Amino acid sequence: MSEEEMIDGTSEELIEEEKLPFAKAEVVRLMKENLDDDKMIRERVKVEMNNFLYSVLKNVCEQLNDYPYTTIEYEMFKECTYPYTNITRINQEKERILLHLEAIKADCNALAMDVQKTLKLKDVVEDTTFSFTAPDEDEEELEE
Repeated sequence: MSEEEMIDGTSEELIEEEKLPFAKAEVVRLMKENLDDDKMIRERVKVEMNNFLYSVLKNVCEQLNDYPYTTIEYEMFKECTYPYTNITRINQEKERILLHLEAIKADCNALAMDVQKTLKLKDVVEDTTFSFTAPDEDEEELEE
C-alpha cells in the first residue's frame, strides 16, 4: 500500500464501496444534510450507516413478505415501518408503562406492610395473661 493510499484511505474506500448496498455519496450527502455543519463523519460511520440502512430495508421487506398478498399496499408499508417512524412515541409509552409499574410495586409493598402489621396468620388470640401448661398426669386420669 502506498503512502498516499494510507493517508487518504482510498484503497480502503474502494474495497468498502464495492460491498455497499447504496451509493455512498448519497448516504453521506443525506447525513451531512441532517447533521450540524461542524460535524465530521469518519469513514467507518459512513460505511456502517449504509449497512444499517440496508438492514432496516431488509427487515421491512421481511415483514412485508409475511403478508399473503402479491401487491404491497401503502397501509402494509406503514405498519411495517411503524417501529422506525414512531420510535419517540414508543419510547414515551415505554417510560409511561415503567412509571406505572413502579407505582404498582409501591402499592404492593404498602399492602404487604399493612398485612404484616394488621393481619395475623395464627388462629389464636394473643393474650399476655393467658399461659398454657401441659396437663398433669393426674388431671389426664380424671378426664378419662
